[in-house]
Amino acid sequence: MKPLLDIMKRPDPAAFGLPGRVMDTQCPFCSVQCKMQIIEHPSEDRMTYSVVPKPNAASEGRLCVKGMNAYQTALNGDRLSYPMAKVDGEFVRISWEEAYRLIHTNFTGVQKQYGFDAVGVYGGGSLTNETAYLLGKFARVALRTKYIDYNGRFCMSAAASAGNKAFGIDRGLTNQLSEIPLAKCIILAGTNIAECQPTLMPYFERAKENGAYIIAIDPRNTGTTDMADLHLRVKPGMDAALVNGMLKVLIEQGYTDEAFLNSRTKGYEQVKEHVASLELEQIADITGVPAAQIRQAAEAFGKAPTGMVFTARGVEQQTDGYMAVRNFLNMVLVTGKIGKEGCGYGAVTGQANGQGGREHGQKADQLPGYRLIENPADRAYIAEVWGIDAEELPGKGVSAYEMMEKVHAQEIRVLFLMGSNPIVSNPNANFVEEGLRKLDFLVVADMLMSETARLADLILPISSYIENTGTITNLEGRVLLREAGREPEGEVKHDWQVLCDVAELLGRGDKFSFASAEQIFEELRTASRGGLADYYGITYDRLRKEEGVYWPCPSPEHPGEKRLFGESFAHADGKAELTPVENHFPKEQVSEDFPLYLTTGRVLSHYLTGVQTRRSHTLAARSFESFVEIHPKTAERYGIGDTELVKLESKRGSIVVRSKLSSAIREDTVFVPMHWGDLQNVNKITNQALDPTCKMPGFKVCAVKVEPLVRLV
Repeated sequence: MKPLLDIMKRPDPAAFGLPGRVMDTQCPFCSVQCKMQIIEHPSEDRMTYSVVPKPNAASEGRLCVKGMNAYQTALNGDRLSYPMAKVDGEFVRISWEEAYRLIHTNFTGVQKQYGFDAVGVYGGGSLTNETAYLLGKFARVALRTKYIDYNGRFCMSAAASAGNKAFGIDRGLTNQLSEIPLAKCIILAGTNIAECQPTLMPYFERAKENGAYIIAIDPRNTGTTDMADLHLRVKPGMDAALVNGMLKVLIEQGYTDEAFLNSRTKGYEQVKEHVASLELEQIADITGVPAAQIRQAAEAFGKAPTGMVFTARGVEQQTDGYMAVRNFLNMVLVTGKIGKEGCGYGAVTGQANGQGGREHGQKADQLPGYRLIENPADRAYIAEVWGIDAEELPGKGVSAYEMMEKVHAQEIRVLFLMGSNPIVSNPNANFVEEGLRKLDFLVVADMLMSETARLADLILPISSYIENTGTITNLEGRVLLREAGREPEGEVKHDWQVLCDVAELLGRGDKFSFASAEQIFEELRTASRGGLADYYGITYDRLRKEEGVYWPCPSPEHPGEKRLFGESFAHADGKAELTPVENHFPKEQVSEDFPLYLTTGRVLSHYLTGVQTRRSHTLAARSFESFVEIHPKTAERYGIGDTELVKLESKRGSIVVRSKLSSAIREDTVFVPMHWGDLQNVNKITNQALDPTCKMPGFKVCAVKVEPLVRLV
């Protein structure tokens, strides 16, 4: 795997007397949060940089190609460096004072005419815990709007909802990464760790060396499935049904932990009765996975003394993502593989702070500490921390895509957007763009010009990861401190400073009198105290000394919970909840007009909507355009050759990308990565249908047709 991982380990350059400033930081991209040093090397004509991985418990001192080249984005000439307002369709430079006057005039004017909820706030899963916390407080205290959500809704909402319901708490991994090599059977469902979190791959390689049997579930062959002992090439959207088949085998063959089920769970009898009514051959037929392989996977997991299950977007970004994850959790619970060494469940978080970003109030229904905004006791506690009356707190808003529907309907007339690119990340992107163009006023606070920022009325330049101190919670639930390595240049401000400044303009400055990220974190600690995501025992001093602390951590003396559920689950009765899951079919089926399934995902060189990684010359050169992966037999059927420009069309729109013929994908399925905008933006054609529980869009399945862009006669 080393060529794929691009793992680079170098000695400390200080040992060689290399000149320049040394900046200690961590990668801004995926949820592993690998630590590194960036070293400046001044010369007469230009500054050059080298990057050195730093030892850390999560990545063990590894960096992938994205981390090695992340500095190119933060330190290049494309950075936004001063506020800009749109005048006659063009951006012009203005002062911060002018920018703030525009915000004050437009925000207060719209709210006076249409009410507090006419202004919406849209955040991001890469913001620090401090900024995510402050953004939620800003929306509810400074703006008094109920409309706040964030792009992490598209990342973790299905797994988060499932974990909360099944276990009583949602943390990405229920145990430490270091326990992966102790698992004797590992299921990787809808996750391509080799490309999305490559520095984690050695954990799984060590597990294989220790005799682990690895099962990968994916419609495509990937770097991750290549490592697996068994690859289940499931039909897109049929993961929940596949698990029903595995559960049926586990239960009927006696691979259940009856003592664990009886003492520590409830709902097992209903699950047992449900799967008994299902036929394995029928499940094989609807999932596209042979019955023998379903049986083989179930028996491997059932027989193993230890085991772990990991899910990611392939399972979760479905219109039944919540229930699909619940079924994987059913499988973990019926075998008793949780709460002990080498056993557990992990939702492989996509964004840098996808975990922490959803814990402290950036989500429509939440308050800090994973409290619920509709719970009177939670409202009363947070109102007291914030120094306001509980009646002042607005109620629950709506999910990220539903906010775009509110924008389109002009119920939201002003939008404040921080660290996100919704016209590329949302499904049905043409609809989203139409809505954003209707806004009375759009403010985008970011470090780079994104596709969405081009539509803004006002752009605010924000500091990068190298410049902005704050905490990030990685996929394990380990809180890490990322300290600034340099000061912002020019007129750039920290995101949290902008929120404090605007709150002052709106007359709530006394609630936002923060002079540092650490001061914000101190308030966050108190706000989270006693909540499910309890950070009270975590301090910056501890984070510096201990290199990260797991939550929940209720007191400064507490070591942090490295492994959850050893003795009880987080429900009031201490028991986990199993639930029967129906065989679900995607909401959009193939037809004569749209005969192929489209699924989406990532590639090694890029991250999310590509706003950052496409600005890195090294990463952009590795993957400079999008593509559609299509089976050669399917391509032949539609008259498509390799590397040709093709048109993909769904009921919602069309895109143009280059063909990439590969037998690594099912013949009924095509794959397009998600990292490009404009004509290559795959979300122009994805389905906006939402999971009814967690409101996750069904990115991973829609029906499309494909044809050559130019058909030769």
